[in-house]
Amino acid sequence: MVSAPPVPPCRPTSRELFGQTLVDDYAWLRDRDDPAVRAHLEAERDHAEAVLDRRTGDLRARLYRELRGRIKEDERSVPAKDGPWLYYSRTELGDEYPRHCRRPHEPNVSLDQVEPHEQVYLDENALAEDHDYFDLAALAISPSHRLCAYIVDLDGDEIYTVQIQDLDAGAALPDTLVGCGRALAWGDDGVLFYTRLDSAHRPFQVWRHALGASQADDVCVHEELDPKFFASVYRTRSDAYVAISLDSQVTSEMWLIPTSTPTAAAQLVAARREGVEYGLAHRGDQLFVLSNEGAHNFAIELRALPGHDGESRVLVAHRDQVLLEDIDVFAGHLVIWERHEGLQRIRVVPLDPMPARAGDDDAPAPGEHLIEFPDPTYCVWGDSNPEFEATTLRFGYTSLTTPASIYDYDLLTRDRALRKREQVVGGHDPNCYRSARIWAHTGDGERVPISLVWRPPTEPAPGDAARSPRPTVLEGYGAYGLTMDPSFSSARLSLLDRGVIWAIAHVRGGGELGRRWYDAGKLADKHNSFDDFIACAEHLIDQAWTTPAQLVATGGSAGGLLVGAVANARPELFTAILADVPFVDVLNTMLDPSLPLSLVERDEWGDPTTPEGFAWIHAYAPYENVRAQAYPAMFVLAGWNDPRVGYWESAKWVARLRDRKTDDHQILLWTNMDAGHAGPSGRFEYLHELALEYAFLIDHLELPR
Repeated sequence: MVSAPPVPPCRPTSRELFGQTLVDDYAWLRDRDDPAVRAHLEAERDHAEAVLDRRTGDLRARLYRELRGRIKEDERSVPAKDGPWLYYSRTELGDEYPRHCRRPHEPNVSLDQVEPHEQVYLDENALAEDHDYFDLAALAISPSHRLCAYIVDLDGDEIYTVQIQDLDAGAALPDTLVGCGRALAWGDDGVLFYTRLDSAHRPFQVWRHALGASQADDVCVHEELDPKFFASVYRTRSDAYVAISLDSQVTSEMWLIPTSTPTAAAQLVAARREGVEYGLAHRGDQLFVLSNEGAHNFAIELRALPGHDGESRVLVAHRDQVLLEDIDVFAGHLVIWERHEGLQRIRVVPLDPMPARAGDDDAPAPGEHLIEFPDPTYCVWGDSNPEFEATTLRFGYTSLTTPASIYDYDLLTRDRALRKREQVVGGHDPNCYRSARIWAHTGDGERVPISLVWRPPTEPAPGDAARSPRPTVLEGYGAYGLTMDPSFSSARLSLLDRGVIWAIAHVRGGGELGRRWYDAGKLADKHNSFDDFIACAEHLIDQAWTTPAQLVATGGSAGGLLVGAVANARPELFTAILADVPFVDVLNTMLDPSLPLSLVERDEWGDPTTPEGFAWIHAYAPYENVRAQAYPAMFVLAGWNDPRVGYWESAKWVARLRDRKTDDHQILLWTNMDAGHAGPSGRFEYLHELALEYAFLIDHLELPR
């Protein structure tokens, strides 16, 4: 029997804004207390599964086994030295979540050796027992290594609870802090700093908790009244300060509290100024400040500590072609995470003696160097580096063909040691796959990078006219200045081995080509993100990588907005669209200040209560611009507990698409009723959802089953 999609009733509401009448037939779907809403979502889910099962048989179940079969179940991270202990995590057969462990550090014992003195100080599997969802958002060991504070979310709604474990006694303390954000930091062993949420889910306060006291007796250290700012807190690597960071989309302000006197008043580093963002690290009597003040791609300054005398000076000057993304400061070295031509680099700067640069020419200091990487497109990140005195940098590396790898890099000798590489059960030979970076050209003269990975039988090199078009998935995001750095996925092998090319469009709105790349894809210029994605699709088609009948667009959250807007503008370019928790009801969401991110994100999308902001968003908002035309087949996913992109955005969009489209292509909606924005928790549980998505892709791309 063929399943028919459920049809939600139209209950029109309307409002007038700037001469436009906005009619919303499905606004009622936002009322999660209405039993009809949940019933509709469950009917949609049943319909989606019935359609996929009818078209693909037991493919979902086979894909789940295939995806899970590549994951090594008994796994262990590389131990990281922190004081007298080596800390690491591991999983055993059947574990959905890690077990957090430590063992005494013994200089003559290899990091890779399993010691009999292991202490499992926190088992996430035990904490997650009897819960459909579990997220350990943060974990912090106290300065004496006697206590562990951790933050958990049991619903996916991102409202967290802080709990504390006595590691010596192996027992939980009665201290339980509720209504929290996902940041915390120890002052000393008796004082813990954490954030609290307001009614819109915004972390707006930093609180100080005395161990053993009631939460009602905690002290508010800072309350952020501006609804565009989020509060966070962390402990500096030097262990000298607790830092309070207050950030909007475009502005920062930071305060410091000495850990030696955690009840002291916070000291202001630099007052906020609109458009000035900064972050800091501490060493000795100086702060290393990464700031965009007069430096679009950021520069690094040395500044005196608050309340101390001393002049600021530029340590690393601004460069037009290099984005400074982050810094790590150790006792003897500065490590700079930077980006050039879309690719990440790690720059190492010795600090003894402190480099003295002449003017703004940014000439390298003696001993300064870059850590090189081999692949044409890749991703690097800082791994666990807790100790300030360390002379070894631990970093992670992956590419589209190379599994996640952990390296120790000697900052003095420049020797690099591979400590661990993700094992793909059943084997993985990177030489069987190819990756490339190509460039698409836009109508306004920009070059947009595209990262590609595929498994060639005998594939011509890029640019070879003899290339045969292949099924292709084009992924994009393009918002908040975030980058979609190419990384390895063992799950993706299920598509690559079936003949798929996976492509990533690094569109404007992301940070791949520096801060100007981000600024050129937001507010009034948001259309550039969509134009870039379309240009990438056209380039892949023109260069015979694929055809419209073989091309799928995919994106999640703000990437869902991207593919939703592109679906309205150029539906003929794609055979299908996969949208994961898509931000498609942009206008109505940004008009509602009670929602968690609406006010803070007006610096990203615009303020629709103003004529210009309304015009920007109304021109592209996917839900507002659904029209009577043919659309690709679509699979849309949502999360019932999602505080970032409400489930109703997907539900309303699907209903309007079905009502207005002129074709007979399937549009499916699948809502996870036990999860939020990030989808299912657990190491294997999310694979059920991924198997659904892959079954949809394999079906619509007519791949081998």
